[in-house]
Amino acid sequence: MRVRRQRGTYLTEFAIVASVVFTAIFAVLEVARLMYTYNVLTEASRRSARLAAVCAPNNPAGVPSVYEDLKSLALFDGTTLVKNLTNDNLTIDYLDKDGASALTYSAISLVRASISDYQHQLLIPGFFITLNAPTFVTILPRESLGATRFGITTICS
Repeated sequence: MRVRRQRGTYLTEFAIVASVVFTAIFAVLEVARLMYTYNVLTEASRRSARLAAVCAPNNPAGVPSVYEDLKSLALFDGTTLVKNLTNDNLTIDYLDKDGASALTYSAISLVRASISDYQHQLLIPGFFITLNAPTFVTILPRESLGATRFGITTICS
């Protein structure tokens, strides 16, 4: 009679312990994926600032702006390293020596690249959480801005 009352105990204990253990394993994997995503966003910000510092800005009405091709190139040229990272998340600004927006090509002293409004979805069973990533900003001094000994290049590739 005693054996009959114990039937299913091991299965119940396993179900309880396994759910906790598997949730903890998924949580650890998700934290690792989150750190990878943040590293990719940091690198994308750095890469964007570097490309903007060495490539010529678009200058349609006298005010320097960024080519969309440069943004695509900076975000790993179409390679999807993290989900949902688009050109809309990237902002590149040309700044003067005081940190204000440069109004002319010759006034450019700094380049600022920032990645903002990126959302990361955690994939932990039972927890549906979307995290808003912080803004990743890189500021670099201007370099050649596309000027070479052969003239001005329009876009880096």
